[in-house]
Amino acid sequence: MHRADRQPSRRAFLDATGATVAAGLLGGCSSGSSQPDRSDPTTAAASTPVPATGRHQAGVTLPHSAQRNLLAVVVDLDTAVAPGPLLAELGEAIHALTAGSDPRLLGLSPGDLTVTVGVGPRLVRTVGAALPGAADLPRFSRERIAPQDRGGDLLIQICADDALLVPVAAAALLDRAGDRVRERWRQYGRRGTEVSIAKGVTAPRNLLGFIDGIVGPHTTAEQERDLWLAGPAAVAGGTLAVLRRMELDLTRFAALSVAEQEAVFGRHRASGVPLSGGTVASGPRLGAKTPDGRYLVPADAHVRRANPTMVGVGLMLRRSYSIDEPVPGVLFISFQNDLRTFTATLTRMDTSDALLPFTTTTASATFLILPGFGQQHPLGSALFG
Repeated sequence: MHRADRQPSRRAFLDATGATVAAGLLGGCSSGSSQPDRSDPTTAAASTPVPATGRHQAGVTLPHSAQRNLLAVVVDLDTAVAPGPLLAELGEAIHALTAGSDPRLLGLSPGDLTVTVGVGPRLVRTVGAALPGAADLPRFSRERIAPQDRGGDLLIQICADDALLVPVAAAALLDRAGDRVRERWRQYGRRGTEVSIAKGVTAPRNLLGFIDGIVGPHTTAEQERDLWLAGPAAVAGGTLAVLRRMELDLTRFAALSVAEQEAVFGRHRASGVPLSGGTVASGPRLGAKTPDGRYLVPADAHVRRANPTMVGVGLMLRRSYSIDEPVPGVLFISFQNDLRTFTATLTRMDTSDALLPFTTTTASATFLILPGFGQQHPLGSALFG
């Protein structure tokens, strides 16, 4: 049977999408909205569905508390493949999967499944070299990256509380793409236990035992300023993603005393509170000193070196997922509307950040996360239509 004959029809997709767009726009990402208890494994099957359509793609700020499991798949397009039709088909498949109407879900409930699609710099440059997302990531120190693990044409990010959904959805999407794409690399990751850092805002612990992703654009105003692209029209509503897979030297870090570990991060390990005091959600007081003149937050502490006010950039929405294959480490993903937010931060960290010596980057890529899609606007149509 021809591949297209096995898919839900485009008409069915469009008919269903109209209602879902309205639900997605009304649902929003209110920090006060009720969320399932992600610490309870029995809630995975009952997770609240996340609309696939709307102004923004799901999987960035929706759901408000990120799902526990992620699979990032990076692929290249054959040079003869037109991105527009492929992206439109992927959008149809995403809608069918998240709506539960695709038989390739094998009877699984879609739950809070989200799929987020981004396009790499090579594809963006075919439309315009000055567009956001057209620039490649520069190279940084402490990288050991094989050629196939750097860059890529297409990112497919799949997230769900139910770990079974992730590979099933990936297989369905890659089947839809067929031989038009070639896989570069993929990475599974999972988030640690969520810790409350402010009303309606949580962050997980990482493999090093510290709360991860405390600082970020959590309010709607901050997200409009630092996360979402306002223009040009072809990318408005999208954002820029950076992916970095890093090995962690857990053995050497664990050999440090708790006080030494806290000096590396600039926060207390148990609570996440800055070494300068306050609450977990309060910013570190970088000028605060001890009576003998030493900074409470050390000069090379991670929270100082990566602090956006010290770097002179906006906020980035950071997501870290713990990994154990190929070796223990972290898949770091950041979303921002200016690539310099990431590159300037890492450049400053490169000069003196106490955390970096415990890391080695083994994969790296950046993608333009496409604007949201819906009934009248297939995925990618604003850019490749």
